[in-house]
Amino acid sequence: MRYEQGDPAQLRHRFWDAMAESPFVMLQLDSAPATAAPMTAQLDRHASHAIWFFTSRDNHFASGGPATATFVAKGHDLFARFSGTLVEETDRARLDKEWNPTVAAWFKGGKDDPALLMLRMDLGPAAIWSGRIGALNAVRMALGLDVTDRIKGDYAETRI
Repeated sequence: MRYEQGDPAQLRHRFWDAMAESPFVMLQLDSAPATAAPMTAQLDRHASHAIWFFTSRDNHFASGGPATATFVAKGHDLFARFSGTLVEETDRARLDKEWNPTVAAWFKGGKDDPALLMLRMDLGPAAIWSGRIGALNAVRMALGLDVTDRIKGDYAETRI
């Protein structure tokens, strides 16, 4: 797929919409790439400077620090890589806002479980790729036909 410079604002908007539909990322500490693991992001549209993760205090992410996340949209038409810094979120109001039954299923002691750790990822630079292959081009690819001039997408380096 060939990527051309896209409109960063439009790609950011598409990114947040796609994350809201499927908020799963592969997250890794920059100091230890082998820590990459799937995590569920807790999103707040009014706080585009950060996303949150629930984990346990004995998890390797508990140490915090610089981290990178990769994201693939549900329809595989948008991809992103973004970096930031993981820090412990100590705001109880934020914990209350993001708490949900799925998170509760992991922590027997509820919001006061001693193992519970809420992390905030303060967001930094991002790269977003967007493109649509389409059914006809997928068939062409499966048949080994050249699709290089048929499939184009957008790309932007931005802050999300």
